[in-house]
Amino acid sequence: MYNDLFSIGPVTVHSYGVFTAIALMAALILACNRAKKRGLSDDICYGILFVGVIFGYLCSKLTFVLVEFDSFIKDPKMFLSQSGFVVIGGLIGGILSAWVYCKIKKVEFIDYFDLCAPSIAIAQGFGRIGCFMAGCCYGRETKSCIGIAFTHSDYAPNGVKLIPTQLISSGLDFLNMAFLLILAKKTKKKGIVSAAYVIAYSIGRFFVEMLRDDERGTVGIFSTSQFFSMISLIVGAIYLFLVVKFQDKLVKKETEEPSEEKNEEV
Repeated sequence: MYNDLFSIGPVTVHSYGVFTAIALMAALILACNRAKKRGLSDDICYGILFVGVIFGYLCSKLTFVLVEFDSFIKDPKMFLSQSGFVVIGGLIGGILSAWVYCKIKKVEFIDYFDLCAPSIAIAQGFGRIGCFMAGCCYGRETKSCIGIAFTHSDYAPNGVKLIPTQLISSGLDFLNMAFLLILAKKTKKKGIVSAAYVIAYSIGRFFVEMLRDDERGTVGIFSTSQFFSMISLIVGAIYLFLVVKFQDKLVKKETEEPSEEKNEEV
């Protein structure tokens, strides 16, 4: 696969960057279209995307530094110039920043978390295609028919058939998106869709990690991402329990204390 698509003078356009841009656009379009149908603000969606991308990037990099702290101490400048990230760390940072943003804007975070959950999944799906094009996040060597050999990767070993973990992850992300969209039509309960996203992604990520073979750090017997996946799975399960238990209070709160955004629409 080719990460370098073409060059314009000194500027080289990378397929990873192109698919990252596609991922963000797809996420925003999906969120804004659904926001209109649900009576929510697309301006808030733009804001959530903005803060989510910035703080998600920073937190994914920070998590990578914490996981590979020994390497960071040896040569901080060289280490930070590398393209290493911990995606789940970025996901946590993005969600927390979106929560703060919604608090500042005085809108219900849970409404927008439910709204944006399918958008996060579709963004991850396109993002993993970018990983495949670059050759990062590669799988173990295999002789099976599903194996794919890279020829121009700066990350994966070239000329060796590898399990296409990037495409497997991408497929699971798109399936997760479809599942969440169907679930959103089936239930009107707050928090169910966002909780389902966290749980489904955590489970899928944990098992895909078993097929990967790139260097990504470890926590005991687990890879870094598996460790964080277990934590996010527990958090997602607790979140689901709480939103189901306090569903009536969530609905009552929205009825008695409408947000400024809804007041303006009225």
